[in-house]
Amino acid sequence: MLLRFNKFILLAFLLLSFSSIFAQDKTNEKANQTKGLTVEQIVESTIFVYGFPGGRETLNQIRKTTFERGKTTQISLDGKQETSNFERYTLRGESLEKEKIRLEQEFPNVRYGLIYDGEKVFGIFNESVFTPREEVLFSFQNQIWRGLEAMLRYKENGSTLTLDGKEKIAGVEFYRVDVTDKQNRKTRFFISTKSFRVMMLEYTENNVKYLRKFYDYNYAQGTLVPYRTVLWAGDKQIEETATATVSFGLKIEESTFKSN
Repeated sequence: MLLRFNKFILLAFLLLSFSSIFAQDKTNEKANQTKGLTVEQIVESTIFVYGFPGGRETLNQIRKTTFERGKTTQISLDGKQETSNFERYTLRGESLEKEKIRLEQEFPNVRYGLIYDGEKVFGIFNESVFTPREEVLFSFQNQIWRGLEAMLRYKENGSTLTLDGKEKIAGVEFYRVDVTDKQNRKTRFFISTKSFRVMMLEYTENNVKYLRKFYDYNYAQGTLVPYRTVLWAGDKQIEETATATVSFGLKIEESTFKSN
């Protein structure tokens, strides 16, 4: 009889405990729905995801140098496509201003390099320095200042953050986060409210609205990388880039970013 009574008490205790936990979960769920994240919390959560599990520290440690190889297809306004192989070398700086980047592009008839040495951009062809055409320079600079690093390193770059609410696109909900750097370049990042991945970004220059989408995310040496991106100008696709390989931490000489 006493054993049955003890079992009854235990059962009642468990039922009360489960009821309490269920009620607490409902309360927490409601609180999470009504309590919004600050823009800093959203971006810092994104940085954590891209550099899991250490966030900014992991990115700084792993990505001291970067080597990428892949293909880029550029589409002109008349629909003509031109595909090139590319190799990109990056020596990480304290900020994007101090970054050193070399982009080698190989077309069917020519190969040349574009270099940002932490101060200026110039081209290299057959070991001779040249000034890139305006549209080539424009594209290269936007890859630097209008890319994921503009958000992932907002603190280092001295940029400001603004949250412009949420937006649901094709059933996916995004945070709209504006990042404005010290040169007053504003780029809007669309961050998934579930995964905290950047799925696209947009910016406007010379009255043209550009939209870049990120696909095929995967982890490379513990950091998150989109292996395919597509760029639109207005309603026309003008570029698609597919990264075949990306490696971090390889030795890259300073001479890679010099003109001789």
